Amino acid sequence: MIEAVGQYETLLQEVSEEVFTQSPAEGQWSYSETFSHIFQSNLASLIAVEKCFLKTGIINKKGTPWQVLAILFFGRLPPGKFKAPERIASMVKIISKEEASNLIVKFRKRLSELKDKVDKADRDQMIKHPRLGLLNAKQWWRFIEIHTKHHTRQLERISRQLKGER
Repeated sequence: MIEAVGQYETLLQEVSEEVFTQSPAEGQWSYSETFSHIFQSNLASLIAVEKCFLKTGIINKKGTPWQVLAILFFGRLPPGKFKAPERIASMVKIISKEEASNLIVKFRKRLSELKDKVDKADRDQMIKHPRLGLLNAKQWWRFIEIHTKHHTRQLERISRQLKGER
């Protein structure tokens, strides 16, 4: 996960403020909007991790559906584009490079605060994910990693589009 965050930081250093906020095409997210989404979503996901650790979630002894376990095991979301849930999409906005950098710092700080607690969390304590259903702390942690890497591919697409490549 830290390696993927490093890719975000490198991109942030390499692009101008103008390019950072430029949409590659009508209706598509800019780098800025992608950063806004990924780090706000990841920070919200870390709150879910913490709730599992603090035992303020839902107790679920039924287990996790095999489809979700497959996503977590293989480390990839299913192919295709996904529309963010309305609650998440409404948080996305155009932010400056400085705001993006601040979100990364905040995310890294929360990661380090929670990293040792994940393995100690009760696996039956779960918080609902908008698409994947109930996840425990370890599953949320893995989802954050998958989600972060997933959007690095989006950043590569944005880069190609801004350069006029396919």
